[in-house]
Amino acid sequence: MADPPGNKRKTMPDSPRRRLDWATIAGLALATGGIVGGLLLEKGSIQDVAQGTAAMIVLGGTLGAVLVTTPMTVFMRALKRLGSVLFEETSSVAATIETLIYFATQARKNGIVSLERDATEIPDPFFRKALGLAVDGTDLQEIRNMMEIDINAGEQLGEAEARVWDAAGGYAPTVGIIGAVMGLIQVMKHLEDIKEVGHGIAVAFVATVYGVGSANLFFLPAANKIRARIRSVSMLKEMTLEGVIGIVEGLNPTLIRIKLSAFDAHPEKLKKGASRAASDATASAGTAATEPAGQ
Repeated sequence: MADPPGNKRKTMPDSPRRRLDWATIAGLALATGGIVGGLLLEKGSIQDVAQGTAAMIVLGGTLGAVLVTTPMTVFMRALKRLGSVLFEETSSVAATIETLIYFATQARKNGIVSLERDATEIPDPFFRKALGLAVDGTDLQEIRNMMEIDINAGEQLGEAEARVWDAAGGYAPTVGIIGAVMGLIQVMKHLEDIKEVGHGIAVAFVATVYGVGSANLFFLPAANKIRARIRSVSMLKEMTLEGVIGIVEGLNPTLIRIKLSAFDAHPEKLKKGASRAASDATASAGTAATEPAGQ
């Protein structure tokens, strides 16, 4: 019997949606608040560190050094990747596993060629490509090799983008020191006024604060957050590939579920799904046993 209209669409995992990463927002707020709060407790003033010239020296110098280090195409990708620091894409591992189990069940009943239409409707490009290759009858080892190349290429591109912000985190403190030295040079021109000398030295060291602060509060953490996103995406791809391989091999859907449960951070959901699948299978077997022969 054909599936009811819309049934297959309900098994498809939703396209990833972007939402604000509150961990990043809270981290930046906590770090900045702690530093500014400490300054105020020491009877300082925000105007003490609000120096546009120092910010221009540090940010401009750091950006210039990064551009010298990095090819423009990689730099532009790294700028776009900054969005993943402030926003995260929600992709459900559990929903993907349920989709793979559904496809595995359909393939065992009707053959893997029956998934041809489903393969074209999958929103995730990696999943769609892997299942499309399987439906087309591509050799199992060839599917694994091609999709692993896809995973490795994605990781290498992402790592190159993360290294851009690693480089910025390395240059910023040094550029801050350059800014401080430039400020001290100006101070030395006015040694006759001791009050101005003290004020000038304080202003000069603001560049160092900007350099060290931007490196350790944003650039280096951003690089590590990007790497965390890359690892998450790669893990989902690896899970999807293992599921498709299991479908091609004709594994029992329950075995595929157990195999893929290692990728889920919330395995209790999968346990419920496995229990439900086992109950459905038992019920179906019982119904078949009670039906008269020949029906």
